Amino acid sequence: MSVRCGSKVLAVFLITILAGCGGAGMRAVPPGSRAASSAAAPADAPATLPGDAQGLPGDAPATLPGDAPATLPGDAPATLPGNIVSLCPEAPAGSARCLALQNTGIAPVSDPHATPLEIHGLQPADLTGAYELPGATSAAGTGQTVAIVDAYDDPAAEADLAIYRAAFGLPECSTANGCFRRVDQAGSLGPYPAPNRQWATEIALDLDVLSATCPNCHILLVEANSASLDDLGASVDRAVAMGANVVSNSYDAFEWSGEAAEESHYRHAGVPITVSSGDRGVPMYPAASRYVTSVGGTTLTRAGGSWTETAWQSGGHGCSYYLWRPYWQPPGPCHNARSTVDVAAVADPQTGVAVYDDFTNSGQAGGWIVVGGTSVGAPLVAAAYALAGNGRAINSAWYLYAHRSAFNDVAPAGFDAYTGLGTPHGLGGL
Repeated sequence: MSVRCGSKVLAVFLITILAGCGGAGMRAVPPGSRAASSAAAPADAPATLPGDAQGLPGDAPATLPGDAPATLPGDAPATLPGNIVSLCPEAPAGSARCLALQNTGIAPVSDPHATPLEIHGLQPADLTGAYELPGATSAAGTGQTVAIVDAYDDPAAEADLAIYRAAFGLPECSTANGCFRRVDQAGSLGPYPAPNRQWATEIALDLDVLSATCPNCHILLVEANSASLDDLGASVDRAVAMGANVVSNSYDAFEWSGEAAEESHYRHAGVPITVSSGDRGVPMYPAASRYVTSVGGTTLTRAGGSWTETAWQSGGHGCSYYLWRPYWQPPGPCHNARSTVDVAAVADPQTGVAVYDDFTNSGQAGGWIVVGGTSVGAPLVAAAYALAGNGRAINSAWYLYAHRSAFNDVAPAGFDAYTGLGTPHGLGGL
């Protein structure tokens, strides 16, 4: 458990019983003094892209030699509480599922003009305060473009975004002032793909979290033709081709033997690619890609002026079945395989974020709703990358591991399966 008070961290040490290897206990250590992991991070980027020291295994056997199992011993089941509803249906093989989880225990607020005091869930000031990001009063992020890649069309994306930003006093971001662009997979202003209510809520979540944490960033929304991994990957390529400085992806798919063929879509030198780790408690793709920053989940709570985080049990994590561990990642809970979480951010819908999506989805009422899932982390960390403005130096997540002391260690101490290096503590690690 990491406890933070304003910009300072209160070191609180709790004795934790971890059930087996890689269990999610709670322990607090102050940033900057976290336990060093067992593998040194490179001080400088090598001439070749980080992660290329070992070739892609292609169709590797189901488990890599010496690896821990995909779900770690001692892990709790990833079942969700009864008041948490997944807004996204299961996806067929070869396709991805969006990850928005609505907290139906908190009644939606239908008034689009509701005040922040009437809106439930974590708001922009909460997110920037908890992770010590610059916030709306800073010019950080100006000139940076963050792309959101999702499937299908949300016709109300710009209108809902305007309501969210106005409610919290964030600057306008619209097509009219050049801050917001919504394009199809080909990069055109239409015709857009077919509308899809489930993915539309995912889009609303991603746009709102990005706006909350980088209000000065320009936003490029790329809507893939479908939820197939080929279309989503092609949309990532399109976002980079259109000048995105960072690309955020909030979706997951079960790993399969041919996933190495998708790796080229996520390998873009100088453009950080963030990916949600998933909400099933097991390793997923593209979180397993060696070219992305995979973001796991935490429970984020506030008592007085202090923020407390613990690992969220349902967050995707574990050892990839098919992709090798990049040299810059510590062996940690895995041996030769990629551990599928690099860093983490709030994901637990019980401590979810405020989102405006004025549509009834999967039988759940719209308006101001509280949403979670590791969907939150991908745009949040993408925003932090943009705020740092250091993307050109980054070819993959290796940069984070070279600056590991700049993260809030969550639990257990050091690099772990659920939260990786921990959560952002300002911009020093990005």
